[in-house]
Amino acid sequence: MIKNKKDYLHYIECDRIALSRNKRTIISCFKSWIIKDEVWKFQRALRKYEYAKNCRKGVLSNFYWVITKLRYNRLSIKLGFAIPPNVFGAGLAIAHSGTIVVNGGAKIGRNCRLNVGVNIGTKAGGDISAPTIGDNVYIGPGAKLFGDIIIADGIAIGANAVVNKSFEDTNITIAGVPARKISDKGSEGLLIIT
Repeated sequence: MIKNKKDYLHYIECDRIALSRNKRTIISCFKSWIIKDEVWKFQRALRKYEYAKNCRKGVLSNFYWVITKLRYNRLSIKLGFAIPPNVFGAGLAIAHSGTIVVNGGAKIGRNCRLNVGVNIGTKAGGDISAPTIGDNVYIGPGAKLFGDIIIADGIAIGANAVVNKSFEDTNITIAGVPARKISDKGSEGLLIIT
């Protein structure tokens, strides 16, 4: 969780590396403006909103919080992301725009890579328990994770997997409906570790 400006800068840098984006130079800003790298804009807005929300003190910072929240909300709607603040650790990498839904009760570690169609939520029926996901986890397109489950470090979750039970073995690949272990390989090579 971002608690101060140093944390904010660390999270931004880890996210930049995880997304393979260049450092902010005049040329990279110009390329970003032409190419319209909306996902990177969203991730920066998310981190800025987390910083403003967690560290606000005084009238001016409340104004800053409102402005950052408005930008974050606008980009969320535009890109189809329902990602609440203070859920992901440093090194978040969203592969591209498209529907991604994450419950605010989920806790997700460092270096998580999300693809389109991912849903991380609670069980049906009003349960408030959401998944706890470790570090260095790759979540494939269309994967659904729900309930009070634990996903260990280094796990790769295959496309369209439905994960409704815990997997506490590290560095494995899971896939299928319902998900089961299919390989001992893990997420190595599928994401950039910061």
